[in-house]
Amino acid sequence: MTTASISSSIQNGSDAQQQSPPPLPGTEGLRSNWVRVAAPKNKQWTTAMDGVDKLKLAEADLPTPGDGEVLVRIHTVSLNYRDVEVCEGVFNHFSTQAQTGQSLVPCSDMCGTVVDVSHSSSRSTGRFKPGDRVLAIFLQSHLHGDVQEEDLASALGGPLPGVLAQYRCFPAESLVAAPSHLSDAEACCLPLAAATAWTALNWMRPLVRPSSSTNEVRYGGGGGGGNSSSGSGSNNRSVLLQGTTAVALAGLQMAKAAGLTAVITGPTDDFAQRAKDELGADEAINYQTHWAWEGDVLRATGGRGADIIFETGGGDGGARTLGKSFKCVAFGGLINCIGSPSGRGDDDDGNGGNGGGGDKTPKLHRLNVNALALTRNVTIRGVLNGGRDRLEEALAFYAEHGIKPVVDATYAFDKAGEALAYVKKGKHFGKVVITVGE
Repeated sequence: MTTASISSSIQNGSDAQQQSPPPLPGTEGLRSNWVRVAAPKNKQWTTAMDGVDKLKLAEADLPTPGDGEVLVRIHTVSLNYRDVEVCEGVFNHFSTQAQTGQSLVPCSDMCGTVVDVSHSSSRSTGRFKPGDRVLAIFLQSHLHGDVQEEDLASALGGPLPGVLAQYRCFPAESLVAAPSHLSDAEACCLPLAAATAWTALNWMRPLVRPSSSTNEVRYGGGGGGGNSSSGSGSNNRSVLLQGTTAVALAGLQMAKAAGLTAVITGPTDDFAQRAKDELGADEAINYQTHWAWEGDVLRATGGRGADIIFETGGGDGGARTLGKSFKCVAFGGLINCIGSPSGRGDDDDGNGGNGGGGDKTPKLHRLNVNALALTRNVTIRGVLNGGRDRLEEALAFYAEHGIKPVVDATYAFDKAGEALAYVKKGKHFGKVVITVGE
């Protein structure tokens, strides 16, 4: 039954008072609290991309699924720094972003329950049923393989409407099942961060990969961008994770579950110590007090360097750390460039970001990237996210190893602006979650 048919079934006030509303097929309890005098509404936050302090809570009609779509009741939403950039009107990294001044529902990461599958097409029939817990993929059209340029136009929370709402319709093919071992608050942390981290860790010639016939995860001997000629196992491989972003923490948890040596940098002694004590990092370095942390990484890896690097300096505070990464990458290693393709202070390596050290390191445009890559036989790749296939692989890995993402703080739905302001400050360790509720 659609919203229109619900509205047309309302005849008069006296009938509404004498009869209780029938439940929607397969959506028992969906409208258990509404009185049959008006069609139910969908509360949602919108931004005109003029600041996180100017978000507006509005009511819209309950969305009606189109062909191939399902209606989802959203329970929790986790925030990414990208959401702050969108709300501030400064996310201008692609030609497909929403325009400042438009009204947009922000945010991309959610966990919810399917409540209506009546409009699913034959192609997607059977993927989900009412009551299933689901997550939405970040790029709605990116189902498998490498991301294509046209997929960027399908990003939730800009340019497409996001998920900071009570209900939203999604293509059934753009959803994945939420891991049963995670709460709603934990599960909603995974779509962007876990898919990106898994793509960075497990790309090209996989270091770890699910079996093609079972959910078993097999471990390969490949390091970085390719398989090692020595055939050494994964226990000899190492990962460097720059900063304590959600992607870095997800990569740390995956790396340790895979038996890799993990080195992480952090903005404070407290964050560095938490990465060791709570998440099992083998070495954690405060990049504010150890600006030449590439030497620490070499020492932590026995002089060999890191096989896989999560290069997040450009997107976390604007610091450019690529020069340091080249100095501590293993021969034949992989450098994953993760985050926004440009940031504040693009040319400076260390003003407030993961690099530390102000102008003590040469500016990025002075790097001879060609020579540096050849010297260490390095593979450099940009990682925007992963498709549905990568996220499903990551979720299987989380389930097998019982991995739970770190939740820093939880906010009520009516405090969404405060939650985004907190993320903007950059003081969180782990994800910030908004509980939606009715």
